[in-house]
Amino acid sequence: MRSPDQVLTTAQMRAAEDAAIAQGVSVDELMLRAGRGAAEWVWRMAAGRSVTVLCGPGNNGGDGYVIAETLHRRGLAVSVVAPVEPRTDAAASARSAWQGAAASGADDRHGGVFVDCLFGSGLERSLSAEHEELLARLAARHAFSVAIDLPSGVATDDGALLGTVPRFDLTLALGAWKPAHFLMPALERMGEVRLVDIGIEPHPGAASVFARPRPSAPERGAHKYSRGLVGVISGSMTGAALLAAGAAMRGGAGYVKLLSDKSHPAAPASLVVDERDLGTALDDRRWSALLVGPGLGRDDTARARLAAVLEVGVPTVIDADALHLLDDEAIEGVDASRLLLTPHEGELARLCEAFGISATGKVDRAQGLATRTGMTVLAKGPDTVLASGEGRIAFFRPASTWLSTAGTGDVLAGLAASHLATGRDPFVAAGEAVWLHSEAARIASPAFTADGLVHSIPAAYARFL
Repeated sequence: MRSPDQVLTTAQMRAAEDAAIAQGVSVDELMLRAGRGAAEWVWRMAAGRSVTVLCGPGNNGGDGYVIAETLHRRGLAVSVVAPVEPRTDAAASARSAWQGAAASGADDRHGGVFVDCLFGSGLERSLSAEHEELLARLAARHAFSVAIDLPSGVATDDGALLGTVPRFDLTLALGAWKPAHFLMPALERMGEVRLVDIGIEPHPGAASVFARPRPSAPERGAHKYSRGLVGVISGSMTGAALLAAGAAMRGGAGYVKLLSDKSHPAAPASLVVDERDLGTALDDRRWSALLVGPGLGRDDTARARLAAVLEVGVPTVIDADALHLLDDEAIEGVDASRLLLTPHEGELARLCEAFGISATGKVDRAQGLATRTGMTVLAKGPDTVLASGEGRIAFFRPASTWLSTAGTGDVLAGLAASHLATGRDPFVAAGEAVWLHSEAARIASPAFTADGLVHSIPAAYARFL
């Protein structure tokens, strides 16, 4: 069965193509599938307008010649720019099938749609100054720009920019998603991203796009404890913990308690505030999940509260301040497979330093930290990566940019704790929380606050039922 959600690195994609070839599918056939599939999208975007296709020397350029010939046969005015002659047999074959001429430069070409097939995925070095300038000129002179597989100048496996890359309106992934389709800074250059199926089979060990969750309503005999009891540990700054608790209350769990040594007159009546000593409050066999970190502080008192939480041995989300207190000593003797970390970029860097992870790039750091510690890591931000200690990696489609406001991370942590409490493993709980968080942001009005995001959760939840 084909996997439309797999995410393949450069090496994995080559191996997957080799596997298809070993099963009798020729390189030329794969190129035809890719080019014709991409041409369908370009045809719709062109809407009768002229198209310029920039073809490079490799198989990405070969895809471009197929696109050009397909659109030409449908009656569009198509021109090809090819600064370099084909250097692979498949690209040369596609070039020979193209019925038109191929110019070596942009000249004064302009029109409706520009299609970038210069290099695509697999690029490991910067574009030459001539190619970079050619790419920029053609993109600027057309109403819409489409990148085939990846914009030329984007590193496939980590989303880095290998030079100046113009912004595209649409990027068409060929055969499988690539990590760069979900990673900054490449993500903001690609516009809408769509997948063109060319018959690639599932690749062992591949990452994936986390699938849309499918929760269900509580069972007829459910009660507050069977749906999950969540404890949110408060600290020196109570507002963050209240936000997280509010999200947890709306995220699917049946019962949420705020464990605090302070009074909370502003807490909603539906939130139980337990002001007893933390050790006493935690001495309850009914806990399903805990959340520690939002507003916790980073002093000795905070460290003691984190240690008390970890001793309980139930699934736990560790967020915000608590991430700055984690090290090998803190998790010694703890079942790390029960722990979910939710760091932003700076917190991820701090954790990697604390646990001796020298990797660069968001995916490698998240995966390295998860593998090293056995914990599940949700590396959040404008691009979000989920990694488990068993080696699973998942990516997510980009969420609303309005989430870039204070407190939304606390909301995400509360949602994750709520889903942990309903019996999900940390990897699934984190992925479902990201989806719900993103949907709540879509429902909330622009320029929402974290409080507004919390109140959008029930409507967001309803969309998944």
